[in-house]
Amino acid sequence: MPLAIFDLDNTLLAGDSDHLWGEYLVSQGIVDGEHYARENTRFYHDYRNGTLDIDAFLRFTLRPLSELPRERLEALRADFLDTCIAPIMLEQAHALIARHRDAGDTPMIITATNAFITAPIAARFDIPHLLATLPAERDGRYTGEVEGTPTFREGKVERLTAWLAEHDRDLAGSHFYSDSHNDLPLLEQVEHPVAVDPDPQLRATAEARGWPVISLRD
Repeated sequence: MPLAIFDLDNTLLAGDSDHLWGEYLVSQGIVDGEHYARENTRFYHDYRNGTLDIDAFLRFTLRPLSELPRERLEALRADFLDTCIAPIMLEQAHALIARHRDAGDTPMIITATNAFITAPIAARFDIPHLLATLPAERDGRYTGEVEGTPTFREGKVERLTAWLAEHDRDLAGSHFYSDSHNDLPLLEQVEHPVAVDPDPQLRATAEARGWPVISLRD
């Protein structure tokens, strides 16, 4: 059963769930609006430009999780999923996942966005296998720190390699769909790399290497 691996943000979603979560926290008055909005946008531009300091970004994005009780976080997340995520889940993404499932492939999402945000999104896509950045927990609360290796750039390869060993699987026949040049380390590992609505850097690389370039947008 080959793996059909999907990036999440701007691939299966018509937007970035991490950035949208930051905007949502601002809209709800959970964080310092002006400062947080400015930093949220700066980090997003750094990501798009390939200059993101992942450690600084994770300290920024995981801090609000450590400042609220779990019940409050889960209530906010439920509203966020309904109001911000459901409208950007792409119909063609559902169809692509279904085609791979019908072909006998194993769908998986690998995303740098933390698992608190992405686990319920993966569930809405009916994808049981998720590799995401893990927020550390202690005594039922998030600490604001990261557990293990973030699933970003080479970290996606590291985490997937560990998953493959744990499940006695390999990348034979595998696909990986992504929009971002940040995912080149993993795109270069699979048999079938596919650029999905790619950023300019990934589009140029895909065209130079003869990789398929597709769109899941209407």
